[in-house]
Amino acid sequence: MKKMIVPLILCIVSAAAAAQGLPAAPAAAPATNERMARALSQLQTRFAQANTTHDGKLTREQAQAGMPMVAQHFDAIDTQHAGFVTLAQIEDFMRARAAASR
Repeated sequence: MKKMIVPLILCIVSAAAAAQGLPAAPAAAPATNERMARALSQLQTRFAQANTTHDGKLTREQAQAGMPMVAQHFDAIDTQHAGFVTLAQIEDFMRARAAASR
């Protein structure tokens, strides 16, 4: 299951980034939109569960305990070197990573 999280997150973030510059999706894509919404919801849920202080910031220790992929790339995600990452920073990292792999 853990091995599925990273590709799932990459798909979510790359799809969300791509959707920002595209016109509205055709009516034939509700299943894709539903899957994307579900995957984004899972990312948000995992972040919320790992964020035991409920402050919207994930420390390195919280990431190690609840989001190992984030912990593995913590320094790259924490671009401001603040000692914590936010959900938005994780999404930005995943978008950049997806763009670099194209």
